[in-house]
Amino acid sequence: MWKDYSVSYIKNNRASSISIMVAALISALCLSFLCSLFFNLWVSETNGIIQDEGNWQGRITGTLSDADITVIRSFSNVKSVEWNEELSDENAAVVDITFHHMRTIFQDMPLITAELGLEESAAEYHLLLLSKYFVHDPQDKEPPLLMAFYLAVFLLVSFSLILIIHNSFAVSMNARIHQFGIFSSIGATPGQIRICLMQEAMVLCAAPILLGTLFGIALSYVIMQAVNQIAVNIPGGFASDWVYHPAVFAITVLSSALTVLFSAWIPAGKLSRLTPLEAIRNTGTLKLKKKKRSRILSFLFGMEGELAGNALKAQKKAQRTSTISLSLSFLSFTLILCYFTLAGLSTKYTYFDRYQDVWDVMVTVKDTGIGDFDQTQDLQSMEGVRDCIVYQKAEAVTLLPDEWQSGELTALGGLGALSETPKTPEGDYEVKAPIIILDDESFLKYCESVHIAPSLDGSILLNRIWDSVNSNFRYKEYIPFVVENKDTIFLKNTVQNETTELPVLAYTQDVPVLREEYANYALVQFIPVSMWEKISGMTGSAEADTYIRVLGNEGLDLAGAEALEDRITKSVSRNYKIESENRIGEKITNDYMISGYLLILGGFCVLLAVIGIANVFSNTLGFLTQRKREFAQYMSVGMTPAGIRKMFFVEALVIAGRPLLITLPLTVAFVQFAAAASHLNPSEFWAEAPIIPILIFCLAIFVFVALAYYIGGKRLLRCNLSEALRNDTIT
Repeated sequence: MWKDYSVSYIKNNRASSISIMVAALISALCLSFLCSLFFNLWVSETNGIIQDEGNWQGRITGTLSDADITVIRSFSNVKSVEWNEELSDENAAVVDITFHHMRTIFQDMPLITAELGLEESAAEYHLLLLSKYFVHDPQDKEPPLLMAFYLAVFLLVSFSLILIIHNSFAVSMNARIHQFGIFSSIGATPGQIRICLMQEAMVLCAAPILLGTLFGIALSYVIMQAVNQIAVNIPGGFASDWVYHPAVFAITVLSSALTVLFSAWIPAGKLSRLTPLEAIRNTGTLKLKKKKRSRILSFLFGMEGELAGNALKAQKKAQRTSTISLSLSFLSFTLILCYFTLAGLSTKYTYFDRYQDVWDVMVTVKDTGIGDFDQTQDLQSMEGVRDCIVYQKAEAVTLLPDEWQSGELTALGGLGALSETPKTPEGDYEVKAPIIILDDESFLKYCESVHIAPSLDGSILLNRIWDSVNSNFRYKEYIPFVVENKDTIFLKNTVQNETTELPVLAYTQDVPVLREEYANYALVQFIPVSMWEKISGMTGSAEADTYIRVLGNEGLDLAGAEALEDRITKSVSRNYKIESENRIGEKITNDYMISGYLLILGGFCVLLAVIGIANVFSNTLGFLTQRKREFAQYMSVGMTPAGIRKMFFVEALVIAGRPLLITLPLTVAFVQFAAAASHLNPSEFWAEAPIIPILIFCLAIFVFVALAYYIGGKRLLRCNLSEALRNDTIT
């Protein structure tokens, strides 16, 4: 049967065969691309974790000796044990452990600590690294789900690809029901028919699967190179080598082959189960179970619109995959672009624009108090420095009686109406009073800016509170917090339950030029370092780090900012451990990161679009056989080739336009909701809306759908349609 029928059928039905081969090629390409890309992303993320946090899986901290190391190595599943010299000190030693089989780590580590005579709390797990291998803490109710998400995406796309190939085979096989009914009537068994169809599937798809796999590998290489170009421009980012593993190739080819077999088996099974009489009576034409008038298409395009509407309804099941894929791709693409536009506007207004004239270089001096930092004057006099403030932050609490609240705050219902600030048993509010400790010179300049006599003998109190009743977090409005009638403020030490009296030099609603976000319902205080040295230890605790905020000369560009940052870091890093950043570099880094996200997520959207468009090509070219008879009947009653072209135009317009009509209202609703939720003025978004990329994506969908119908229609009109009415064979 293979030699007598299948070989001849493949040779004489090139359109149907090409449709199946193209579907298999695209499916293999997409599967290969996804497998290779996900594998490279997994390797890149895993290497990044190892680079930042170390290549350990379990860690034990305690009083350990060389004998204990020998005990740990005696466990059969332990692969390596190493001293962690960086974390070890005179009080406790730290060892890093790796295992042969990571999945048993949560059973092995408690046994090891018990054998060493330590508590289970002495064990630590590298949960982030373990999660990349799908190893999670069984006690964790909310384990990391990123890798599971990747797997779910892969399975979802694989299912979509199965539908593409399945539809291609279904179209081809359904067109041959009548012929197989004849074969069955002369003795062909269902098993022979099924085997014949499966042989055809493998012969047609073997070469496309291999080619598609190779194309997918090449595409993933190109994408990874593009991601690496972005990564190397991000401070702290690193380029990861493109890697590939034979197991990935084996999984890709096996998945593609199983996809083809599964896709062909379903329609082949249905076809083989038909009785000879049912198969012979089938003419292979499209049938519409229940006809409904397409009023809109009929009104717009006349008789051709009505016929196109009926044809689309008859193909509804076969077109389902393309409609879903195109809708999902367009929706995903537009939502991603709109999301990043909204995020970019939010970041622009709340960070980059807000701090445009506040800082150029920020340096964090690690584990150093401001009193121990002795390079303040050197930095303030450094070349290229227009202004420099060294500061530290500390926590404190004060008691706020009702009578100290401002009249504006009382009119809104008091502090309790705006926040959940707790009250003491005496009825006073226990308000946070964070302290910003400035270097003495900067504090004296701040005194001048708020128009008071320069002094180092007290604090300047930021007398404002967010009016959350009449404004939102995006456009905050402030009112006075307290009545400005007190010369001192009492700070409470919550640990020692003692209070410290601090003179108040002034009340103001103006803040010093710092890159800081102040608490909404707190009495923030600014004090000089000389005052802090007097009261430290009697209030709350200070943060471990000290911050240096630097403004460079006017008109600073990226090169100037980097040069200034380099001079500062070279000066400070000789004596202190630091971290630094510059504003212009941060902006560029942010833009690069958004570009990277758009590249990867946009690529995924394009992949969905390719799946949908491939399905349109598959259906259009595959339905050619069945539609020969359909259009021959139309032409027999007087329809011209121009009318057929008009029908194709209407069908293409509906197939491409339906996903857009579905998703555009959803996108507009999302934008309105997201803008309202983030309290952005919608007009600000629409002024920056990514209209051009969305229009280009829409145009691409229309072009490719139209191209599919152009190819199918051109082949159809070249055929001898009169022959299709009286002959079941395909020429």
